[in-house]
Amino acid sequence: MKKIALVTGANKGIGFETAKQLAAHNIKVLLGARNETEGEKAAAALRNLSLDVTFVKLDISKSIDIDNVRKYIESEYGVLDILINNAAVFLDGAWFGNNTETVPIRTLRDTFDINYFGTVELTQELLPAIKKSGAGRIVNISSMSGSFGAHLDKEHWLYALKPYAYSASKTALNQFTVFLANALDASRIKVNAVSPGWVKTSIGSDQAPLTPEEGAKSAIAMALLDENGPTGTFSQSGESAPW
Repeated sequence: MKKIALVTGANKGIGFETAKQLAAHNIKVLLGARNETEGEKAAAALRNLSLDVTFVKLDISKSIDIDNVRKYIESEYGVLDILINNAAVFLDGAWFGNNTETVPIRTLRDTFDINYFGTVELTQELLPAIKKSGAGRIVNISSMSGSFGAHLDKEHWLYALKPYAYSASKTALNQFTVFLANALDASRIKVNAVSPGWVKTSIGSDQAPLTPEEGAKSAIAMALLDENGPTGTFSQSGESAPW
């Protein structure tokens, strides 16, 4: 029986490539996107490549969408083997500089609604289905921008880039990863965070050195971990990343 995977924010960029690469491993992929037109278009493009992909409408800032997806997975499949929490927004306006003193509270709230609260709510709602899997995998797409270690290191390339809303949301996501991995330590479920690197996406810009195909590889590796793989880690391209 095929494994079932859900990828959020999968109509473009890293999410789209993650869905594509998972499906290429003979996995049934549910392509989550908040825009129905774009989501259906993305799913159709992958089906045209003979990949088993189905669009599901999912705006993770809306509880009704989360509930609908949970019900759909439970009724159609009864189990979820892989959850890739990829959906995210960047609302700070600019990467360079430090906007901590001026970032609007609304920007913080809107960023956390997607990057943190929506991700946590979706994961909690889908945990019963993931627990039915023989080897559940949860992969949180984080960012080096959420790393305390990187931001404290004056020699790190990221040191001059301190967009507070985005960075803080990813730091919170990293802690969710650690705590959830601890809570599920006695189970077969593995929970890990990955930084895809600086990727050419709507968030990463055209100046980024990595393609979405390259950026998706870290998530794919964690999604396909065997029983001896790690849990509660933060990594990029197979290398441990500083918390």
